[in-house]
Amino acid sequence: MTSGALAWPAPGGTLFLRARAGVALNAARRHKPVCEQSFRPWADALERDGLAVSEANSGRFERVLVLAPRQREESRALLARALAQLSPGGVLVACAANKEGARSLQDDLARLVGPVHGLSKNHCRVCWTAPLAPDQVDASLQAEWRALDAPRRIADGRFLSRPGLFAWDRIDAASALLADSLPVDLAGQGADLGAGFGYLASEVLARCPGVTGLHLYEAEARALALARENLAGARVPVAFHWHDVTRGLGERFDFIVSNPPFHQGRADDPGLGQGFIAAAAGALRAGGRLWLVANRHLPYEAALARGFTAVRTVREDAGFKVIEAIKAGV
Repeated sequence: MTSGALAWPAPGGTLFLRARAGVALNAARRHKPVCEQSFRPWADALERDGLAVSEANSGRFERVLVLAPRQREESRALLARALAQLSPGGVLVACAANKEGARSLQDDLARLVGPVHGLSKNHCRVCWTAPLAPDQVDASLQAEWRALDAPRRIADGRFLSRPGLFAWDRIDAASALLADSLPVDLAGQGADLGAGFGYLASEVLARCPGVTGLHLYEAEARALALARENLAGARVPVAFHWHDVTRGLGERFDFIVSNPPFHQGRADDPGLGQGFIAAAAGALRAGGRLWLVANRHLPYEAALARGFTAVRTVREDAGFKVIEAIKAGV
């Protein structure tokens, strides 16, 4: 927009899918773009900048902006949906980092609508359509791509998942190792931090009969919605929290399980897991237990030592470590 290639603001309003906070968007907030973001830390950042944020919305707009995700099926589904929310004569603008499929993104948009404009700068590529009439869109391909990120059954039908989630098409090996290592005597009120689509929480309930309640904390709303379905009919009360765990928890628990995230984008970020450990230490009751799985190389030991009095590595296998940490009693 700042290059002058497209008029801004659009008179018919702007929808920004997977919006991220930043200087350019903050400067445009007086135009009141509608921002959609399902990842809680990024949604919180947008709200702090005074922007209207939703998890999902309907309606049509003169401009639809898309920050495309890296996963190809999810990206194609988002482009198809964005086109469906364009007003007649509207313009779709999509962007991605060069290392995260920018050229494929432009090619995909061209497959849907024909020739598009493109501009590459700052290791990113932006592409946009001409003002579109409905008959310019390949309606058959659009319908095919709209369905690409629909929830589907995985793990022999046990769970619903969808493209774009962490380990979306399988049971993550680290989570499976943690589940297999859990003691059967976990009991009382527990929490799963970074619960994803609900696999680990489901295993806790299946393996630990003394559990009386479970809270699932997950930053990605698309995953949390599936966790609700995957744990429907659970034998104990289950609460679901769309929440950034690193900001702390609002409850007290007898035990916590977690396979915390360790990267945002491509680079490792041990600070994420360290934040999960600090949140767990703050939320456990005296004598409460944290059961954690992590890649073996991640430096979590210092964070565990700060929050817990007893820490032991229970198991190491296939590049992962399973750790039990116990909070001091009173």
